Amino acid sequence: MEKYKYPAVLTIAGSDSGGGAGIQADLKTFSALGCFGTSAITAITVQNTLGVTGIHSVPPHIVQAQIRAVMDDIKPAAIKIGMVHSVELVQAIAAALQDYPQVPVILDPVMVATSGDTLIQDETIEVLKRQLFPLAEVVTPNLDEAGILTSMQLKNLDDMKIAARKILGTGCRSVLLKGGHLEGPRLYDVFLQQNGQEQIFESDNIETSNTHGTGCTLSSAMAAFRAQGQPVPEAIRNAKAYVHQAIDQGKDVKTGQGHGPLNHFFQPLKLQKYELD
Repeated sequence: MEKYKYPAVLTIAGSDSGGGAGIQADLKTFSALGCFGTSAITAITVQNTLGVTGIHSVPPHIVQAQIRAVMDDIKPAAIKIGMVHSVELVQAIAAALQDYPQVPVILDPVMVATSGDTLIQDETIEVLKRQLFPLAEVVTPNLDEAGILTSMQLKNLDDMKIAARKILGTGCRSVLLKGGHLEGPRLYDVFLQQNGQEQIFESDNIETSNTHGTGCTLSSAMAAFRAQGQPVPEAIRNAKAYVHQAIDQGKDVKTGQGHGPLNHFFQPLKLQKYELD
């Protein structure tokens, strides 16, 4: 009898009690795109659509043990990293991931929630850039995060290109700088690789306040498509299309009093099965 495997993905991120972002959004995204989701939880947040009112950190050795337990047994084909808010957590995750250099890492440097709440300690940012960025295949900051990483104010597409080059200097293999917070009817993302290749992704701006978890969802979708063997540019293109539809399909739904979630399951795929090698 033939044996099969699922395309597995690991998310290393914080838990969102409101269900719209973090681990919850990641696992929903993996499932919606036909992947088997696994997780290593870095923190438990007290959170809803209105904001974050508390963060309880998971001990770094437990986070590291979660990663190793999943990687050594289930062997995910891609990894997404989200909220890592302390120096000790960065160091623990970096130490664990160095044992799995062949697995692509999508790093979403979560620093500010959709509500505006800060999700990272100031001293963590430099350690994150020094220890985790070089392990990442793609780093996916939004405008606010890119501004923090580069000490720049990003107001237009030219600023985004300059900031992307600066972030690339940290040693990551590529950067997808997301321009979703720019004003205007069109949105622009800048994708820059170490070989100098630059690509601009464009999309329409959708009028809605239901944007909680868009960054988490995009990076998770990229990881899901990478786990299915898609090259990075194709994974980005398909992930952006998925997020755009998830926003559009959930734009008129009322969930909570603040920034509501996307509709992750607007058209879910069956869990994929591949023949074992």
